[in-house]
Amino acid sequence: MIRAAGVMKSFGARRVLRGLDIGVNEGETLVIIGGSGCGKSTFLKCVIGLLRPDGGSIEVDGVDVSKVQDEVQIAEYRRKFGYCFQEGALFDSMTIFENVSFGLRYLTDIPVSRHRGIARDKLALVGLKDIEDMKPAQLSGGMKKRVALARAIAAEPRCILYDEPTTGLDPIMSDIISELILDLKKKLKVTAIAVTHDMKSAYKIGDRIAMLHEGRMIEVADPQALKSTKNPYVRQFIEGHREGPIRMKLREYGEE
Repeated sequence: MIRAAGVMKSFGARRVLRGLDIGVNEGETLVIIGGSGCGKSTFLKCVIGLLRPDGGSIEVDGVDVSKVQDEVQIAEYRRKFGYCFQEGALFDSMTIFENVSFGLRYLTDIPVSRHRGIARDKLALVGLKDIEDMKPAQLSGGMKKRVALARAIAAEPRCILYDEPTTGLDPIMSDIISELILDLKKKLKVTAIAVTHDMKSAYKIGDRIAMLHEGRMIEVADPQALKSTKNPYVRQFIEGHREGPIRMKLREYGEE
């Protein structure tokens, strides 16, 4: 469903993506791991068209997003996606109903009269009931994450992008969110890309896991194969060791 080839993206003199190649099959969940600042979230924003790559291509259903210029066309392209932002990114001034239905108002032609029912149904899918008129400040961190999931699926996208879905949560709530992601995949049959540092979640939700390092994917494998990898960069990251080639690179660049 998604194919990225030779994707490059820089911010000033800082090269973040340096020829990234990856494919995502329809119906699978691809998990992208890698160190902080390696470009995981940048890649997601390129996929959905919030950022434009400096080079290469990203095709979704054969449409190269880098070549879509018209605002109407880019809006139509984005209707394929649900985006679950890091930290949830709920609008504090809006009610939960208004947050969940936000995409319905701006990305669909669904009558307003149906919005509350849809929001209620999507909240129920993530285990939340009778909170439509509450504000985000009244919710726990785990509840906010689930509201963000409900908002991401409200317009019934074909693909969901998860940006650090378990960040800031305790281990039990992180596992609950991971189970929800699996449940949504089963019920909605969606394709997904998730970026995370949480290896427990990565192993649980990923059909395949890809490691992004120095702007490129250095290994792509199913969870079981990744656990036995011989790649020293990947092994250091997944095992969380302080010493290893990644740390040596930091020393070389004076970034430690």
